[in-house]
Amino acid sequence: MLWSGWGDPAKARELPDQIRRLLHDLMGVSAPAPAVAIDEVKLPPAPLPGVALAELREAVGAAHVRDDHEARVRHTRGKSTPDLLRIRAGDGSDAPGAVVLPGSHEEVLRVLEVCGRHGVAVVPFGGGTSVVGGVTSDVTGGGVIALDLARLDRLVSVDTESMVAELEPGLRAPDAERLLGEHGLTLGHFPQSYEYATLGGFAAARSSGQASAGYGRFDDMVVGMTVATPAGTLDLGRAPKSGAGPDLRQLVLGSEGAFGVITSLRLRVRRIPAETVYEGWRFESFAAGSAAMRALAQAGSLPTVLRLSDETETMIGLAKPEAIGSGDAGCLLIAGHEKDRQPAAAVLAQAGGTYLGAEPGQAWAHGRFAAPYLRDSLLAAGATVETLETATFWANLPRLYDAVRLALLGALGTPLVMCHISHVYETGASLYFTVVTGHGLAAWESAKREVNAAIVAAGGTISHHHGVGRDHREAYAEEIGPLGVEILRAVKERLDPAGIMNPGVLIPSPPRPAG
Repeated sequence: MLWSGWGDPAKARELPDQIRRLLHDLMGVSAPAPAVAIDEVKLPPAPLPGVALAELREAVGAAHVRDDHEARVRHTRGKSTPDLLRIRAGDGSDAPGAVVLPGSHEEVLRVLEVCGRHGVAVVPFGGGTSVVGGVTSDVTGGGVIALDLARLDRLVSVDTESMVAELEPGLRAPDAERLLGEHGLTLGHFPQSYEYATLGGFAAARSSGQASAGYGRFDDMVVGMTVATPAGTLDLGRAPKSGAGPDLRQLVLGSEGAFGVITSLRLRVRRIPAETVYEGWRFESFAAGSAAMRALAQAGSLPTVLRLSDETETMIGLAKPEAIGSGDAGCLLIAGHEKDRQPAAAVLAQAGGTYLGAEPGQAWAHGRFAAPYLRDSLLAAGATVETLETATFWANLPRLYDAVRLALLGALGTPLVMCHISHVYETGASLYFTVVTGHGLAAWESAKREVNAAIVAAGGTISHHHGVGRDHREAYAEEIGPLGVEILRAVKERLDPAGIMNPGVLIPSPPRPAG
């Protein structure tokens, strides 16, 4: 992955001239200073205690502990726009002191034991694709390690009778699909970060993929897991469902490494479908398209993929990132079917949809992972572009949609604000916003705080699938209330008594003595 952007540099695309002119004329955008070279990124010293460094090398092997400049840069922060703008400017102040790559559950436990004794913070690191500060510790100055799980990359077992597979957390999603595909199986989990994200990250952040209408969220797929914590091992999930007390799997899912490290996942799998057919529909308005999605969900007629762009996103053509600027009027709905399309088609037509044929759906499927590359192109042109998401019940969806848009317009003046719905349930749906502005980083961070407050005030959740990280922790605390925060803090204090696990993520950390 590109250290200062997203993904494969060979897939980067130049913006069309008309888009560059539009950005300049409407937002005053001009090309920024070029990014520094990787060896010009300024890092803090790596002041891990010498004894700790030696013990870490003994725990995982000297070849699997790296403290060279490039390794530290590549494990600095995630892939949000603020993360990228800072690293492009040469700011590596949040870099870990070392990168440690364990090769087993036992090695993870040994690493946590060493770090606990020496007061070294631990940030679990998968694909590094967090966009909410999920891989950035509150500990600065190098007294932190990135625990890179890339060596935990096996398909351990496949149970085709139960349709359960055990996989390790460092597997990137395409590799997991390839290994499962050899058995005729799939997870069916294809989020925007699919090319580089890992299974452990999907679980730790409660990921939701583009085919969630048919396959569910990633946390719906988790039937069991093994977790290494500073206090010992948790082995969770011995049946699909249980009435034996609270489900502790749900405590780990979404915990973002604050309690421990997921070292194994037991996941529900399905047979690879014989065919997936994509198609497009047009609705007169976002409200009309939303009502059609609700009708599908409540009739039990959901296709595998369901995505509705609002008027602005449709006009810009964001559902087809490789042909940006080629949009149309109304609202574009994309549906993907693995089974008979007729039940869903009947509902969409009855709700006022106009069938557009296969071309819009195929275009979306072809460019479904291209949006992060488009963001890189926009950043290179000098625009600030970022995404945010939330969810609520159907009855509250219009209010939440308006609240977020008004907060962004009030904070940024004349930004381009686009939105789509791509995760639907019988009771509600998510809203996913893309924002383009000519304002810089400080203005965006101020706007994000305003939007977080607006989401909470309008009754939405602070995140449907990006997670909490550091960027959402205050809003999350307001969402769950003081008692909820104290419950999570009590769990953390029991599992992580030294406070070394991803400090500052999920809930604010109490002060820690210097390591």
